[in-house]
Amino acid sequence: MRTHRFNVGQNVRFVSGIVGRPGAGGNYKVIRILPLEGDEQHYRIKSASEPHERVARESQLDHVA
Repeated sequence: MRTHRFNVGQNVRFVSGIVGRPGAGGNYKVIRILPLEGDEQHYRIKSASEPHERVARESQLDHVA
């Protein structure tokens, strides 16, 4: 069984990458762990500075120091 790298309620850093929307990177909170899609875990994340939630792949997230 695969373990999740991040937990609900955890603060994470979102890196949108070169194909992501500019300005989307920053600090977010994990709202929900989504079902495994393909070979990568997905998460629903939320920034305090945005009114909406985002879906991010595990590879787009990093631990906040």
